[in-house]
Order: sequence, then C-alpha cells, then structure tokens
Amino acid sequence: MNSTFLERLSWENFYTVIVKGLKVYAFYLTVLSIFRLFFIVWLHNYMGSDTGWIDIQQALWRGSRLSMQTAGCLTLISFCPAFLLHYVWPKLERYAWLSINGLILIVLSVLYVASFPFYRQFRMNFNQMLFNGANDDIYALLITMVQEYWLPLRLTGALVLAVVLGYLLIKWLKWCPWQQWLAKIRLPFAIRYAGRIIFLWAVYIAALLGVFGGSLGWQTAVDWENAGVTKDDFLNEAILDNPQAIYRAWNLNSRMLACNGLDFTTDDIRNLAALQAGVAPISNNLDDYLQKSANGPLAAPPKQVFIILSESLANWPLLDKYKDIPIANGMRSIIAEADTDYCPTFLPNGASTVSAVTGVVTGLADANLYLTTMPESFKAPYSTASAPQLKRLGYITNFWYAGPATWERIGAFTKAQGFDNFYSRGDFGDVPGSVWGCEDEYLYENVLAGIDASKPSFNVILNASNHSPYDVDLNSKGFNREAVLKALPETAQNDKDLLKELGHYWYADRELTKFVKMAKEKFPDSIFIIVGDHGDRYNIDKTPSTYERYGIPFIVTGKGIHKGILLADSAGSQIDIIPTLLEIIAPKGFNYMSIGRSLTRDNRRGVNYGFWITRQAIGKADTVPLVPEAINGGEPPVIDDMAMQDYINAVRSISWWRPKYGAILDQSLLKDR
Repeated sequence: MNSTFLERLSWENFYTVIVKGLKVYAFYLTVLSIFRLFFIVWLHNYMGSDTGWIDIQQALWRGSRLSMQTAGCLTLISFCPAFLLHYVWPKLERYAWLSINGLILIVLSVLYVASFPFYRQFRMNFNQMLFNGANDDIYALLITMVQEYWLPLRLTGALVLAVVLGYLLIKWLKWCPWQQWLAKIRLPFAIRYAGRIIFLWAVYIAALLGVFGGSLGWQTAVDWENAGVTKDDFLNEAILDNPQAIYRAWNLNSRMLACNGLDFTTDDIRNLAALQAGVAPISNNLDDYLQKSANGPLAAPPKQVFIILSESLANWPLLDKYKDIPIANGMRSIIAEADTDYCPTFLPNGASTVSAVTGVVTGLADANLYLTTMPESFKAPYSTASAPQLKRLGYITNFWYAGPATWERIGAFTKAQGFDNFYSRGDFGDVPGSVWGCEDEYLYENVLAGIDASKPSFNVILNASNHSPYDVDLNSKGFNREAVLKALPETAQNDKDLLKELGHYWYADRELTKFVKMAKEKFPDSIFIIVGDHGDRYNIDKTPSTYERYGIPFIVTGKGIHKGILLADSAGSQIDIIPTLLEIIAPKGFNYMSIGRSLTRDNRRGVNYGFWITRQAIGKADTVPLVPEAINGGEPPVIDDMAMQDYINAVRSISWWRPKYGAILDQSLLKDR
C-alpha cells in the first residue's frame, strides 16, 4: 500500500490531475461566457436604444473576467475531492469528477433557464426577491410558476441542457492528443524541468485570475459590486453570471438581516424626539417631531445647487499644521474667498461611502440599517429625503456618480428616493478610471455639459478617484512629488504608498477646485456644498488624533454666501447638510422635514455611527460617561454629558425607527424582538 502510494507521487501523476482541473476551469468559463452571450442576444430588446456594439463588447469582456472567479470556485468544488482521491483511492477519482460536476451543471442549467423569466419579471438578474419569496405564499408561487412560466417544461429543458453539457465535459476531459506525443519523446533533463516550471507558473496565473476576477491582484479585481460599468442597465445585469447574481442576492440579504435594530422602546423614541423638537411628547406620529419651518433665505434662491461628496476627502490636510504640504491648495483658495464659509468640525455619516450617500439622500443617520438594500427604501421616499423637498422648491434633482450604477444598488436607490435623474460611469462613454469609477475630471466634465443652465437643478455629485487602488497617472496630471516630499516629515519621506495616496488627494482637490471655478463661471447663480464622504483612510501621522482621523470639511460657497453665514461655533454631520441648505435658500415659512439641524441656525454638535463632535471637542458616542478629547489638543473641555447623550440617542433612535417601521410609533411592532 505504501509503495503504491509513493509511486503515485510522480510528476506525471500530479500533472494529469492538475490538467483535469484546468480543463474543468476552462469548460466552466466557456459555458458561463456562452450563457451570457445567448442571454444578451435573446433578451436584446431590453437594451436601451442608444446602446451600441461597443457597450456589448464591454459587457462581454467584463463578464468574462467576473466569470473567471466563478469558474474558479466551481472548479474547486470538484477538484479538491478528486485530487485527494487521485492519491488515496484512484478508482473513485473519475466518479468524483463526473458526479460532482454533474450536479453543478444541473444547478447551473436550472439557474440559467430560470434567469430569463426572472429578468422579464424584475428587470434584474437574481436578487433579494429570491429570499423574500421564502416568506411568501409558497403554494401560490408554485402555481404561478407552473401556469405562467411553464415550470415543468422549463425544468425539462434545463435537465436536457445539463445532460448535453455533461456529455461535452466528459468528451473534453478525455480529449488529450498531446499526451501520447509527450510519452513518445525523451527530452533533456533541463528542458523537462524548465517545462515543469513554466507549467506551474501558468497554473499559478490561472489561480490568480480565478481568485481576483480576471486580474492578478485585488487592486484591479472585478466583483459583483463593481462589475456593471456600461450605460445600459440590462447589460450591467447580464455581466453577472447566475452564480454571481445569487451571491449578490445572498450578500445583500445578509446585510439586511444584520439590521436588527437598536435597543429603544417607542416611549424612548417619542420622548427623545420631542425633547429635540422642544415640544410635548403627545403625538405617536414621529414625523410631527421632525417638522421644521425655514426662517427665511439667507441668500437669493440659486438657479443651480451642487452637493459634492468627495471620496476620502478628510479635513486634516486643511489644518494649519499641514499647510506647507501642497495637496489641498485648491480648497484653501476656495475657503479664502469672500463668498465662502467653512466649518472644520464636521463628521461623516459613517465609515464608508454608502453611509454618506444614505445620509445625504435620505437625511437619516447611520443606525445599523443597510438602507440601500432594505425593501422599505424602494417603496417610497422617506419623509426626510432630500430630493422630494428640493423638488418642492422647483429644482430638477440629479445624482451624478463616477462609478457603476450597480454599486450598492445606488442607481435604483436614488431613483426610489425621489431623484429625477441618475447618471453613472456608463453614461459618460469610454473614459479612464479604476474599478471604482472614472477619473474626477471626466465626471465633472459630464456634469458641466449635462446641466441645462435655464432650468433650476439640485445636483449631488459623488466622485471616486481618491480611492484605492490609487491608479491615476499622477505624473501625467502634473503632480509635484518633490514639493510634497520636501514638506513631509522625515519619518514619512520614504513611504511610497503614502506619497501615492497624498497625490490622489491632490488630484481630487485640483479637479474639485477646477470644477467649482468653471461652474461658477458657467452658472453664476449657483451654490456649492463640499464635503468628504468619509475620512479615516490615511494620514501622515500613523497614530492621528480622533479629530484628524475622522473629521471631514464642510464648505459652502457661491452666490449670496459670505463669511459668517455659518455659526462661528457650528459643528455637525452629514444629516445636517440638507437643513443647512434649506435654511440658506428656502423662503420664510417653508416647511421641511429633517432629523438634522442647520449650521446657520442652531447646530453646534454633530453625531454619527460612532462619534460626536463640537467646535471644541470630539469623542466616542458609546462611552458612558462621554469622554471628550480636545480638538486642538490640551485639556479636554467640559461638555453637557446628558444633553449630548440625549442628542445621540435621539438621532439614532429616529433614524432606526422611521425607515424600518414607518412614521407611527407602535410598540406592538416590536413584540417579536
């Protein structure tokens, strides 16, 4: 037994099983690619009228890269047990290959056949509806599938397809004409071993392509979240092969299930909401406590309004201690202008871009809910949503995103929350960029070109260049590396990664500044609000203060804006952006809904998922008592602990209840908790 096992440890034996694995990998990749092509051809009527062959080619190429990852995962399911049996029990190896891959092909075929009616019904590849259906009337669903979607016939077709694919796989695994040729020749020792090294290297490359989705590293990897880069929604869905679509559905459903809420009763929420509104806690309608009335415009209502959510735009480069590092000179010049005011004590809604998006789009704070995937977010705009309130002031509402519309379902989400138009990378043509989105300059060019100066518009712009893998060609953009290096502390001058990151901050700053300047010239009657989507990505100091790590800038500039329009001691977070804007431009008596408060009126504190901030201090939101940390160092200032805790709890509880359970406070909805 031992001798037999040792004999199996030959190169020839190893080569044979690895080649089978590679052939299975190639087979799955081919099948998934053909499936995608036929899907596009069969359902081509769902493509937009302006979609061309270039878009289809892009979808096919992007999809094939993504399917490399899928093919790799499917191959491992059969390869691992077959590889083990190859050495331990060779007689069973063939059965492992055939039985496991046979089951996989049946599942793939059923999913593929089902994907056609699913897309026709939902205009998407497989999504959360698969899991939502588990809570539906199963019998009714089954009858519907039999009567309307010809379930028996489709299942029969899927099984026939699986049999055909299984037959082709068997033939493919047996086909090896080079094996006999190699057995007849005796190559020199050096050539044989060189060939083995080349073979192993090719296997390694194939493995990387499978792991990273048609890429050799995570920096340029393709996954289900960044795959949809065309301008056509149908093609973006077609890019996802069926296993990837199932994975997306499972992932998004898991995120939603994780949103199990916070520990508040309805009495808690009512009392906290009333306290913040300064009224008696007598109403069970939460929206009654969110009603606000504008004091009257502080500036003439502008024709165009822009909110720029700039990727990883931290506030620390704007601090005086870093003024000699030339990466934020553009924003510094904007802040210095007479038509600009700036709040340096501002927090993002969360630690990720999606939290910033939900904060600006819905007006809700991060409260352990994944709003972009919750079904409630797609029924109707929340009462605090920004777009419907700006529409009441006569603005067309546009959302501009540098990345794909499929990311975090941002396209569908913003439309569901009231935006008239959504524009993403796919709408901008073949423009340079990373897996996360096009370069900032092309995003801003399209915004400038896409706005009708004669029509009032409210525009939210989300860029992406200042995001890993940081692959903007900084040399071609004119980045002065030597000037930045010279200004860095000695401990950071050899950090090439930091220099690249700082270069991308510089690029984002430059393009943002150019855009604001050009937009002011083209649309002189306009107002701009500039904020980071989040901080907490990189810093010169390896152990930055809490303020330097998490703070983002809040800049307002444009016609009618002046120094002092914001409170001298203002502080806030992203839920305060819309109320601040409305208090600047809305007529007196204009009723609006918000959890946040205006930085022009009375807001001197901000709160987010984990922190609070004032003009003097910052601290963690979940410590009891709160522990303040001085913004500028030194002794921590004294804060009103109870008032701050009440504010934190009010923001969180309202932002949790309102999207999850609606406006009415009903304790019975919590009976299962």
